[in-house]
Amino acid sequence: MKHFKSLSEMHRENGLAAPEHPMLSLLRITPGLVLNFAEFTCDFYLIGLKNIKAGHWLYGRTQFDHEKGSMVFWKPRQVIEITNLELEEGGYILLFHEDFLLGDVLQKEIQKYSFFDYEADEALHLSPKEEKTVARLFDSIDSEYGNNQDEFSKDIILVNITSLLRYAERFYKRQFINRKDLSGKTVTAFNKLLGNYLKDEKAFEQGLPSVSYMASELHMSPRYLSNALKIETGKTAQELIHIALITVAKNRLRESSENVSEIAYSLGFENMSYFSKLFKKEVGQTPKDFKKRLLN
Repeated sequence: MKHFKSLSEMHRENGLAAPEHPMLSLLRITPGLVLNFAEFTCDFYLIGLKNIKAGHWLYGRTQFDHEKGSMVFWKPRQVIEITNLELEEGGYILLFHEDFLLGDVLQKEIQKYSFFDYEADEALHLSPKEEKTVARLFDSIDSEYGNNQDEFSKDIILVNITSLLRYAERFYKRQFINRKDLSGKTVTAFNKLLGNYLKDEKAFEQGLPSVSYMASELHMSPRYLSNALKIETGKTAQELIHIALITVAKNRLRESSENVSEIAYSLGFENMSYFSKLFKKEVGQTPKDFKKRLLN
């Protein structure tokens, strides 16, 4: 699998003109632009405003659909494949090397934007008004990118990239809220899957249920699942898993003759101190004290 370390190398691979900046590339989608890349990884972030006409763009386990007004994101070292990709005129693809962020606050802040870990089919679908907001920011970057760059250019571009990410975070929240209003089914599917996992004693055989496992079974990325659940319930996937585990533990302590360690191990806990710590955090007392109180 090919790994691109430089933007120039990536441009050459697809017959594109050399980027204006060694660590920053901005492609404005023009008629006839077709992108092809066999499966690869790279050292770049991508923020794209795209309207797909044909072909596909794959990362994670899924490929982009053909809805209009979507923003897409990738981060360094994700596996990506692009085949005969044609985009409608007017979109943008912004690529920047991770080292472009060195010395800027965004170098650390960019890690908090969870949508870089979403699957392809979890792209951000923009309303017409939102798309205009995003396009203005891309235009501002394009203005700096296309002119003679000076000592202010990088800072201006970074401010606009930061704004793109903050608006994306806002618009994703709107998307989650709208999605909740339309269905609200994520938490139901999550709870059903988690309940079956614990009922079927998979925890005893396979260990504690993980967010990655739950997300995979629900055909979502872990970050997207947690964010969707946070909107629907106010709690993350991990927090809901913990609540479910402790709820089962409490019921077993009430209703069975099993001791604390037997219950902990049957739920997938390999470390008793971890189980006790989590139980106390959720219940306010240790499992032994909880059991003792019930007996008294």
